[in-house]
Amino acid sequence: MLRRVCVFCGSNSGARPEYSAAAQRVGEALLARGLELVYGGGNIGLMGVVAETVMQGGGRVTGVIPHGLERREVAHHGITDLRVVASMHERKSTMASLSDAFISLPGGIGTFEETLEIITWSQLGMHRKPCGLLNVCGFYDGLLEFLDHAVHEDFMAKENRRMLMVADEADTLLDLCAAYRPPQVRKWLEPGES
Repeated sequence: MLRRVCVFCGSNSGARPEYSAAAQRVGEALLARGLELVYGGGNIGLMGVVAETVMQGGGRVTGVIPHGLERREVAHHGITDLRVVASMHERKSTMASLSDAFISLPGGIGTFEETLEIITWSQLGMHRKPCGLLNVCGFYDGLLEFLDHAVHEDFMAKENRRMLMVADEADTLLDLCAAYRPPQVRKWLEPGES
């Protein structure tokens, strides 16, 4: 059952207005379903848009940000719960433990890294939570093509590739997350190992 959804997204707004519009729709979709937002704690870029949308709609927002970024005054101090942690590693671990699903909007290197790490954790059996990409304006087409290439070249199992769901609308992606059943694949780690 979904209660909290972690959203990975850019600390920039991107070149197209569609990106911010999509972030706003994600916030609205979370509100409509009574879901809480967990995110990186920033008040800028797409991060700020999704957090503000949920807050203005009366929803609950938990942000997790490292000390270094908080000191640079990018932390959103107007959210429900801002957690300041020691490192980026602690940030990702905290967001993962708080969340029941993960979706990624457009973003840069940090968003890519968070997305790939959380799907890696799923592949390794460290969690069995849904992971998805919101493919706004085809933003993730190149990544998806590359992942399919990795499957074709036998570096990634088809079952593991299917762990990453994709949609171009927030409601569709949240529906996929709600219906997600993890595939039965060989795990490299037993539950509780890391």
